[in-house]
Amino acid sequence: MHIIFAGESHMDALVAVIEGFPANVFIDENRINSDLARRQKGYGRGGRMKIETDRVKVLSGVINGKSIGSPITLMISNKDNRRETWNPEEKTTVPRPGHADMAGAHKYGFDDIRLVAERASARQTAAWVAAGSVFAAFLEEFGIKIIGYTESIGMIKAKEIIDPFAASGMIESSLFRTGDLSSQEEMINLIDRTRDKGDTLGGIIKVAVCGVPPGLGSYVHPGRKLDSAIAAALMDIPSVKGVEIGSGFRGAARFGSEYHDPIEFRDGKICRKTNNAGGIEGGMSNGETIIVRAAVKPIPTLREPLPSIDINDKHSAPASVIRSDVTAVPAIAVLGEAVTARVICEAFLERFGSDHHKQISERFRNEHF
Repeated sequence: MHIIFAGESHMDALVAVIEGFPANVFIDENRINSDLARRQKGYGRGGRMKIETDRVKVLSGVINGKSIGSPITLMISNKDNRRETWNPEEKTTVPRPGHADMAGAHKYGFDDIRLVAERASARQTAAWVAAGSVFAAFLEEFGIKIIGYTESIGMIKAKEIIDPFAASGMIESSLFRTGDLSSQEEMINLIDRTRDKGDTLGGIIKVAVCGVPPGLGSYVHPGRKLDSAIAAALMDIPSVKGVEIGSGFRGAARFGSEYHDPIEFRDGKICRKTNNAGGIEGGMSNGETIIVRAAVKPIPTLREPLPSIDINDKHSAPASVIRSDVTAVPAIAVLGEAVTARVICEAFLERFGSDHHKQISERFRNEHF
């Protein structure tokens, strides 16, 4: 399966083209639109969320609600479309520390960092969520469920959720995608204080995937390892600066006898007594719930900007201020679901086939887990 994403933040549209997706799979536009709406929620979002009401349009690869094996094209139009009013003389020339502005302008020889921001903007991730919704819906047909949620905003940490799938209703209704309403007031107060200072916040998200059969991924070649693919997908997300699988960095301080998960036979199946490995061993799923955490840095656009320079005359200047959020951690949790769904779907199709739904279902049913 191969995916291409295209589009800019303030031009016509965002596009995802999915090539190699199986035929005869139901594609639910309402489901995609619902996931797009979840991406736009969360306390601390900025003015763009009040402008855009993201809706998907399926341009190809689907007839009568089912995939036909040809490339699926998903398009999300931008309401804030500035193509007709774009003035090349109104250049932005002072890059924001922490953003793609300066390195991108240098790489492509731009004297206007708007040309970088149009693509480097997190707005592009709406197309990622649309594609991820297709993959997640397909995986659910085989009992694989994915949920992303917030573990912390800044220094405020939500209480740990033992079973995020059982708490999904609470997570979806929360302002911050947490299952801990007791921390919500503290998070609101922190975001309000941060907004008043003209500053921004990051946090930590967590993605859990249950129902994954053992053996997805590979130990044979590094490019096919499931954990490396998941880590790469999460690191693709703007603002993500660190990823751990299972106990990850915390496990580095433990003895092997404390860290590794004992194997046992329980309730008619082979399973692990604990899950410090986060559901992945040797680059392959082991049948346990896959657990991934990602560290999200504070958003680079500050209303009280950091020092920078003008890329054209090299004089000192405060960084550019472009419309932005105070925090987007809850939205990144939804995005974490989407990119993880893509990786799991690719590994699933590699294992069980990729031509059409019936073929895949038969191979899956014949597998003994």
